[in-house]
Amino acid sequence: MLKKILLVEDNEMNRDMLSRRLQRNGFDVCVAEDGEQGIAMVSSEQPDIVLMDMSLPIVDGWEATRRIRESDSGELPVIGLSAHAGASDRERALQAGCDDYDTKPVDLERLMGKINQQLGLE
Repeated sequence: MLKKILLVEDNEMNRDMLSRRLQRNGFDVCVAEDGEQGIAMVSSEQPDIVLMDMSLPIVDGWEATRRIRESDSGELPVIGLSAHAGASDRERALQAGCDDYDTKPVDLERLMGKINQQLGLE
């Protein structure tokens, strides 16, 4: 069965490029354009993993991840994505409830490794 990824990304170019690349790698991909939509789609889409941009409109990725964690008891893997590459950014994402963190622009091979690790697919 295909694993489903919820990609929460407000930048249309990043969203389109990454969703196509993930689909080519055998994933079913659904997309949300902001944190509020992402939170709602966790319930409606039942993804196996979430890729969460941290800089989002309406509800940012940190708050969206915290809200997802409040409702899922930490079972749904969330990988935070950000153009900010500092150690403090990674730490802040992990404190918000992300299981892992990756930087943009996305290195697909590295990100696929993190996705597969979180899903137990290696």
